[in-house]
Amino acid sequence: MLESEFFDFSRRSAMARKKIREYDSKRLLKEHLKRLSGIALEVKSAQVTESTDFDELIEKEPWLSCTRLVVKPDMLFGKRGKSGLVALNLDFSQVIEFVKERLGKEVEMGGAKAPITTFIVEPFIPHTDEFYLSITSERLGSTVSFSECGGIEIEENWDKVKQVFVPTGQPLNTELCAPLIATLSLEVRGKIEAFVKGVFNVFEDLDFTFIEMNPFTLVNGEPYPLDMRGELDDTASFKNFQKWGDVEFPLPFGRVMTPAEQLVYAMDEKTSASLKLSILNAKARIWTMVAGGGASVIYADTVGDLGYATDLGNYAEYSGAPKEEEVLHYARVLLDCATSNPDGRGRALIVGGGIANFTDVAATFGGIIRAMREKQNRMREAKLRVFVRRGGPNWQQGLAKMRALSKEINVPIEVYGPEESMTGICKQAIDYVKVSA
Repeated sequence: MLESEFFDFSRRSAMARKKIREYDSKRLLKEHLKRLSGIALEVKSAQVTESTDFDELIEKEPWLSCTRLVVKPDMLFGKRGKSGLVALNLDFSQVIEFVKERLGKEVEMGGAKAPITTFIVEPFIPHTDEFYLSITSERLGSTVSFSECGGIEIEENWDKVKQVFVPTGQPLNTELCAPLIATLSLEVRGKIEAFVKGVFNVFEDLDFTFIEMNPFTLVNGEPYPLDMRGELDDTASFKNFQKWGDVEFPLPFGRVMTPAEQLVYAMDEKTSASLKLSILNAKARIWTMVAGGGASVIYADTVGDLGYATDLGNYAEYSGAPKEEEVLHYARVLLDCATSNPDGRGRALIVGGGIANFTDVAATFGGIIRAMREKQNRMREAKLRVFVRRGGPNWQQGLAKMRALSKEINVPIEVYGPEESMTGICKQAIDYVKVSA
C-alpha cells in the first residue's frame, strides 16, 4: 500500500482530530466568517489562565469593565452548566473572584480528574431562542445537524435534530440546506441559512473536523454563538498555519504528558517533519515505531483487532521526511520506553510503514540503526525482538542494513519488504509475545 493511499484514511482517523479551546474556536470563526462569507460576527471573548494579569487584561479588552459577563472553564469538557461551573451576569470584579476561587482546583469530569487552568470570559447575552448546529467530518463528506431546540437539554431532544449530508467537494447550497431550516419562521430563515452556509465554508477552508454550537442565538436578528466546540485536522497544519494563527492544541482533560511524550513533543515543535508519541501502557510488551500517519493507525488498529489492544504500549508516527538526526533522537526515546523495567518476558517492536513515495527508507533507517546500536544492551535485557516491514526509495539498502545490524548487536531483527503485509507483521509480533510470556 502506498503512503498516498494512507492520506485520506489518516485524515479521517481520530489521530488527526485535535480539539481546540472554545476561545480559539470562536476566534477562528470570527476571523474567517467575514473573509469567506461576508458575515461580521460580533463575538467578544477573553482568556484567563494562571499567568493572567487582570489589570493588563482589562486594558487590552476594555469591554470587560462595562459589560455584564459570563465565565466558564475552557478545558475541553462539556456539561459545564450542569456541573455548576458556569457563572452568569457578573461584573468583572465578580469574575475575578470566581476565577481565583477555582483556578488550579481539581475537579472530576467524565471520570477524569485535573485542575482547572483556563477560563473563557464573554459578554452575558440575555436571550430566549436557542438553536443547535454541528458539522462533523465523515469518510465521504460532512454531516450538518441543526435544531431549533438547542441548549443543555439537546440530548433529551435529539429526535428534533435534522441532518443533511454534504459529499466531499460539494458546497452546502440552498437545496441541501432547505430541510434543516424548513420549519423556521420566514423572518429568521434567511439569516440562519446564510450563517449555516458561512460556518460550513469556514469548516471546509480551515480543515475543521468538528464544529458544534450549543446553543447559538439571535442578537438583534444576527446569529451569535453562545457555546462552541471545535476540532481541527492537525495533518493539515502545514497549509493552515497562517489561517490558524497561534492556535493551541491542549491535551484532553485529565491527560498529563509523560517525560518521553514531552521530549517528542519538543522535537516535533522544532521540525518541519511530524514526530508523534502517545504512551498507552508503559508496561506493555508490544511497541511500534511506524512511518506515516495512516500506517501508524493501521498497525495500532490491527494489534487491537487481533485481541492485544491492552498490551499495546504506544501510538507512534514519524513522517514528512525527517532528517536522520531527528529520527535518531526520536528512536532513542521510543527504545527507552519499549525496554524499560524488563521482567524476563519477551517484547516486540514493530518498525513498519507502507511503501514510501518520497521518503528515503535507507536514510530514516540510518537514524533507527544508530539508536539501536546505542541501546543494544537494553534491547537484549528486555528480550526485545524487532519486526521490520518497509518499502519505497532505497528500501533494499535500508533492509540490508537492518539485517546486518541484527548480527552486529546480537538482537533478533526480522526484516521484510513490501511482499509482507502489515497485518502479517503484527501477527508475528503477537505470536512472539505469546510464546515468550
